[in-house]
Amino acid sequence: MPTLTSGKDLLFLLVLKVGLAASMAALLARSATFRKVLYTEMRNSEEKMQLLLFMAPTLVVGVFLRLVGYRFADLTLEGAFLLGILGGSVAGSIGGAIVSLPAFFFHEWLATPMAVVAGTLGGLIRAILPNREAIWNLGPFLFLGIPRWIFRVARNVRVAWEMVPLAAVVALELGRIALAHASLGRPTRPNWLFVLETPTWWTLALVVLTTVMAVAVPIKIWNNTRIEAKLKQHEDLLLNARMSALSSQINPHFLFNTLNTVSSLTRYNPDLARGVLLKLSSILRRLLRKQDNFVPLREELGFIDDYLDIEVARFGPDKLQISKELDEDTLEAYVPCMLLQPIVENSIKHGLAPKLDGGEIRIRTTRRDGRLLIEVEDNGIGMSPERINALEGEGDAVGIGISNVHERLRVLYGDDFRFDIHSVEGKGTFVRIDVPDLVPVLEASS
Repeated sequence: MPTLTSGKDLLFLLVLKVGLAASMAALLARSATFRKVLYTEMRNSEEKMQLLLFMAPTLVVGVFLRLVGYRFADLTLEGAFLLGILGGSVAGSIGGAIVSLPAFFFHEWLATPMAVVAGTLGGLIRAILPNREAIWNLGPFLFLGIPRWIFRVARNVRVAWEMVPLAAVVALELGRIALAHASLGRPTRPNWLFVLETPTWWTLALVVLTTVMAVAVPIKIWNNTRIEAKLKQHEDLLLNARMSALSSQINPHFLFNTLNTVSSLTRYNPDLARGVLLKLSSILRRLLRKQDNFVPLREELGFIDDYLDIEVARFGPDKLQISKELDEDTLEAYVPCMLLQPIVENSIKHGLAPKLDGGEIRIRTTRRDGRLLIEVEDNGIGMSPERINALEGEGDAVGIGISNVHERLRVLYGDDFRFDIHSVEGKGTFVRIDVPDLVPVLEASS
């Protein structure tokens, strides 16, 4: 077992180790193929093999470098755990065995069992996590939130899943150190497992912290790349949403109807005519100018108000009525831009316009248990299941808009959202959007 006589030497070595882990992660992230495999949640056997082929050779080189004297280069435990938590138990155990082979052939007999255990444990944690997003929350400074999580667990009596990977890495490093010291206690078993010397409690703490960092920093780097890719995909979808809005709303037919309404209003209600023109210019301006990915709900509802005011002027206040039940504390919450417009348009076009006596659109927002709920309901003619399926597909411009909303929610929130459409023919349609209370989204977009 190597001995470091100076705390300064140990600190320098540990910094090099974290730097090497970060460099390896950044280098791998440059490969589009690696990113595609890494960010695929459900992988087949071929994709798992690709993940192994990308990570294992680099880690094996690190073990060889350690054997020739560069002790900071050995990332066997960290790499095996990463393979497990990102690729599953099979990838973790096989990868850990492959990475540890050079050490095993140099008579470090416990290296392979320890690496296999680390990879398998990482895979088991991946399997039991109720939300895979918790994996990507493992950041370099996650341990600073331990007191807050302890308080939350004590108050709500629930598992803080974000802390499980962190606790596993700490346990693995402490177990490796204990196992190495146990094997050194017998003269016939020298160097069965490589660890750094930790003669004092603070050197032990530094080594454990470095192991955590060597796992957390690569995940942080890959997660940042993942977030950038998600936002780029969201921007593409947002552009498609604007183009869909331009083609479905701001088309010659819509403009003709609006201008015809203005022409009629000019004679007996010029103030209302002027208001309709201002609403139309506001809609055009917002659709054509560059928008952020996220906007306050208050701004999104303001856009919907402009659109609905024109429709009320066209159909008449007796045929189209709007009611809102908005929790005041939801108005400053951030939502994806162009979230509600396709849903409201669908209510008018397919629910209320065909109904002779018109009807009402009700918009409700509320916060509940850390979630933001947005509901849009109409009492129109309703839709058949076949028609709902057509809207969720790409059957027409409005269908494209609604499918775009669903896809953008999936990109931004992963599996942590709900987008439900319920409709009864002759009674109306109800749409509910259930998303997190937007703190994760704002952090991701910053």
